[in-house]
Amino acid sequence: MRYELFYWPGIQGRGEFIRLPFEEAGADYVDVGRGKDGVDAILKVLAGNLGGTRPYAPPVLKAGKVVVAQTALILHHVGADLGLAPKDDAGRRALHQHQLVVMDFLKEVHDTHHPTSSLYYEDQKAEAKRVATQFRKDRMPKYLGFFEELLGKRKFIVGNKVTYLDLSLFQCVAGMRYAFPKTMKKHEKKIPGLVALHDRIAERPRIAKYLASERRLPFGENGLFRHYPELDS
Repeated sequence: MRYELFYWPGIQGRGEFIRLPFEEAGADYVDVGRGKDGVDAILKVLAGNLGGTRPYAPPVLKAGKVVVAQTALILHHVGADLGLAPKDDAGRRALHQHQLVVMDFLKEVHDTHHPTSSLYYEDQKAEAKRVATQFRKDRMPKYLGFFEELLGKRKFIVGNKVTYLDLSLFQCVAGMRYAFPKTMKKHEKKIPGLVALHDRIAERPRIAKYLASERRLPFGENGLFRHYPELDS
């Protein structure tokens, strides 16, 4: 099956949480937004032109005749087929539950630079700094600590087999190192398991090849993880 991923071009964003599993699995996929007339194609998808339940926002995935949106739901839909989720229903539900926690975490990361989504960062610097300070102090340690405990002494979340959740946690650690380098440098000694997981994922052959390629977009100040030095003080 050839998968069609619809996500805004030029940024990693939530689309990267879909790209990583595709790259790990060696899946046949096309990143539609990065092709010719990609934005127009995305806008048509958001208008409901692919059929199915009309999506609110990217990422959207077309998998055969199925059209599905929302990052966690996309991963839940394709995980087992890619060999990146348990085959049994209970295992897949558990993985989906934890992925939803990742999405909650990403929302709070986003809120550190955009506490009010409709305003530019430059228009809400004071509030962003307040939110970022609370995030660094309380919320970040709580989320990362939860996943550190969940991982325990295992190589991956479900044992010896990598899942899409492990790839998402890799992206979270990488993103946090970019957005909050000072804070992460201090905190990483408290999450040695997650740090080791990040390094383990980065060394996987297909992921390493992807990270070194032009397909891997860089972090930047238009994406989900943004580095503003004043928010990491």
